[in-house]
Amino acid sequence: MGIFSAIKTAIFGKDDDQAETKTKTGTTIGGAGVGGTAATTNQRSVINVENQLDSMPGADRLNWRTSIVDLLKLIGVDPSYENRKALAGELGRTDYSGSAEDNVWLHRKTMQELSRNGGQVPAEFLD
Repeated sequence: MGIFSAIKTAIFGKDDDQAETKTKTGTTIGGAGVGGTAATTNQRSVINVENQLDSMPGADRLNWRTSIVDLLKLIGVDPSYENRKALAGELGRTDYSGSAEDNVWLHRKTMQELSRNGGQVPAEFLD
């Protein structure tokens, strides 16, 4: 599992928790039931990322809104340079050096990816 997958799982929960909803529908013609067709839909509720992170223990002590290191600490992912470099690689950056600018980019890109994967992320995190 990649670093971004670990982030996504920590915030959204496991895919198994987002079970498929199956419904059966039937059509009645002249009082007789005609065929029961099964319609399967993948319904994944939208996760409010900000609320989810704010509700985690320690959120009040960490600056997760602007710090990739604090975000990773909050969700229980090792914030080491190696993991941040691996995350940057997953998100398309091969020249990650761990500078302040790199970390700002990594935080922003992580939030953008969470949004692309079904998270509701405030616009301030997407700029």
